[in-house]
Amino acid sequence: LKCNGSMARMVVSRWFLVLALAWAQDDGTCDAQSGQCTSDPGAPHGGALVDLILADDAAKKMVASSNAKLELSERQACDVSLLINGGFSPLKGFMKKADYESVVSNMRLASGHLFGLPVVLDVADESLKGKKVLLTYAGTNLAVLEAEEVFKPDKVKEAKASYGTTSTEHPSVAELFSELGKFYLGGKLHGLTTGFDAVWGKGFNTPAQVRASLPKGKQVVAFQNRNPVHKAHFELLVHANKDVENSIILVHPTCGPTQPGDIDGATRIKTYEVLQEEPEYKKWAGENFRWSYLPYSMKMAGPREAIQHMIIRKNFGATHFIIGRDMAGTKSTLTSEDFYGAYEAQDMGKKHSAELNVKVVDYPNMVYVGAEGNERGYMTDVDAKAKGLKINKLSGTEFRKRLRSGEEIPEWFAFPKVVQVLRDGGDKIFL
Repeated sequence: LKCNGSMARMVVSRWFLVLALAWAQDDGTCDAQSGQCTSDPGAPHGGALVDLILADDAAKKMVASSNAKLELSERQACDVSLLINGGFSPLKGFMKKADYESVVSNMRLASGHLFGLPVVLDVADESLKGKKVLLTYAGTNLAVLEAEEVFKPDKVKEAKASYGTTSTEHPSVAELFSELGKFYLGGKLHGLTTGFDAVWGKGFNTPAQVRASLPKGKQVVAFQNRNPVHKAHFELLVHANKDVENSIILVHPTCGPTQPGDIDGATRIKTYEVLQEEPEYKKWAGENFRWSYLPYSMKMAGPREAIQHMIIRKNFGATHFIIGRDMAGTKSTLTSEDFYGAYEAQDMGKKHSAELNVKVVDYPNMVYVGAEGNERGYMTDVDAKAKGLKINKLSGTEFRKRLRSGEEIPEWFAFPKVVQVLRDGGDKIFL
């Protein structure tokens, strides 16, 4: 069979089109003109939930075949746990150079799928390239990485694109420049540990476990937080549950590393556990709230991190996602000025909401006004100001001062059992 150049190119083009269509059927629908990839509401990002966990015999053989070993930091171990259990679907390993550069530049994987931030494994040198690397953390074998690529990233470009700044006054930029390794290691992962709880403890559930626990036919409103839940937060969740028809609330706190000054993960978990014992919580949450803890390392990347959180919660089964004021924001370590605008994260989430098929839920701040408010004394700050009502306030600085001094903390602000956990922890609970 002979064909000229034009015909050859046409045959090749049709072949790639067939491949692209087959890929789109497997990984959701991708539009060639817009470059956007969508999937159904509640479906995982990319169309299928990634599961990289090997069966016992295969896992033993994989460990035996490894020829290098790397002990992970807590931040790296969080990433591995999410990768092998599908939290970062459609990723099947740490990003290689093509995906990394595409996400940094365009907030998309090379496949076209939206992705907020790079997911990379930093190393000190190039010595692990081509090896099967056993990844361990705190005495547990987490995964084996096929180290297909080692590359040197452009960290200045990464910082500017991901965090909107190259200033080391941003805590994650400072970490990127001064603490992370000079090289990134990319390749496919093979999971060795089933579930999150073996490493992270009780209450950490995988995407598959959370999905299996969700009631059929309900809309799922996910709430991301990295702090104890106080009364205003709780009010927001109760309000969302009523506002979104036929819904349940998935309270999904990140309990991995975060920024200096935050409360440590173990203490945060204690506050969540005692909160669920409070009579007021039981009265108003009822059976409409679900809890699961997430082994995720906060990047404080504002708008881009909002997209990362939306994708993760989509993989856990969410159809809606609450984005509050200044989500995943941070302040200058020198001037205390905000790096992001108050509503940049909300705007970014809304911009990509249709593509992700996750609806952004945003409400005004909930404030305490006493008898003029709802059954719990709350209303939105917009309504309170319009009615000229006195808004009760307690700043974060004043709250911490009262925690330390033993002064009274009003019950309209915080749940008593949560306050007691924080007081019992003392100054050592702050990172």
